[in-house]
Amino acid sequence: MAISMYQTSVPVFVKTLGNLSAILDKAAGFAAAKKVDESVLLGSRLAPDMFNLARQVQQATVHAKGAAARLAGLEPPSIDSTGESITEYKACIAKVIDFLNTLKAEQIDGSEGRDVTLKVGANTVAFKGQNYLLHFALPNFFFHVTTAYGILRHAGVELGKRDYIGQV
Repeated sequence: MAISMYQTSVPVFVKTLGNLSAILDKAAGFAAAKKVDESVLLGSRLAPDMFNLARQVQQATVHAKGAAARLAGLEPPSIDSTGESITEYKACIAKVIDFLNTLKAEQIDGSEGRDVTLKVGANTVAFKGQNYLLHFALPNFFFHVTTAYGILRHAGVELGKRDYIGQV
């Protein structure tokens, strides 16, 4: 059975971004209860050379919208993925989910062999669609979501595996 490029991308991105948004709700609740300025959480990082929480959320949304758009043969939409509050980052997630929900399976299925070319830093990297999705886009997406989760756990936000995985 062939892999469905759509089922392996869009629903996965939508569900996981929804989980990330719910995690950010818990972070906002934590900040309010503990009287911690949200900017402290958004600026937190696990190590000095890693992106902070805000950038982790931003990168998760960039990888989700970019991967889905490229696999559909579209330019990634311009969605502002920056902010100064948890509410603004949640709004960005919502916009990305809205975009993802406009894509249809027939736009993405069959994109296994589609040429995908990206600028990664100073380099240009070329992929075929399936390798791009499985070996670049999904790993990057999950890295940033997982790191956002880790930052918030480290900060004391009460999160568990079910928050990350969501409803099964």
